Amino acid sequence: MSTLRAELIATARRMTAAGLNRGTAGNLSVRERDGFLITPTGMDYDVLTPSDIVFMHLDGSHEGRRKPSSEWRIHRDIYAARADAGAVLHAHAPFATSLACLRREIPPFHYMIARFGGTTVRCADYATFGTQPLSDAALAAMADRSACLLANHGMLVCGRDLKQAFDLGVELECLCEQYWRACQIGEPVLLDADEMQVVLEKFAGYGQQD
Repeated sequence: MSTLRAELIATARRMTAAGLNRGTAGNLSVRERDGFLITPTGMDYDVLTPSDIVFMHLDGSHEGRRKPSSEWRIHRDIYAARADAGAVLHAHAPFATSLACLRREIPPFHYMIARFGGTTVRCADYATFGTQPLSDAALAAMADRSACLLANHGMLVCGRDLKQAFDLGVELECLCEQYWRACQIGEPVLLDADEMQVVLEKFAGYGQQD
């Protein structure tokens, strides 16, 4: 377990280094046994030690000397609903959050949108942070997707493990920046439904070596 806790801390620190987070914003978790490990609330990632990481059961109870992230419900509900989720990342990344504050989904302006499982990256309805309504809204926006925006809040991604969740978070922020920049010049030309279906089919085997 200590190895997984150390990997969780290292990945959380990479989130800051990559510009996905600043200060104590955001949170990160990884599936473990019959529950999950999650970063504690209100603590700078640079000072975390393995004993600061919180183990949570799917019934909402937790073990350890720290309190879990205020967004533990989102993580718990994703793990309970999706067997494919091995890690969950939430961040207040600048470009993703800017679009989330406009409550705007990301349309198929670039084929890499299909990387997240659909033709768009949806924006979840707004709800107060740390509440069950926010978790419900996030889960709905994540249906058949590996990412969404949270209105007036930030980004949310899930992956099969910590590395993939981090990589998807970086990719999503990159796409949000590209979309934001394109919108400064004009209206981005969107790929049509037929092309996006072709891309989605190609992504089924994307990045896999023989």
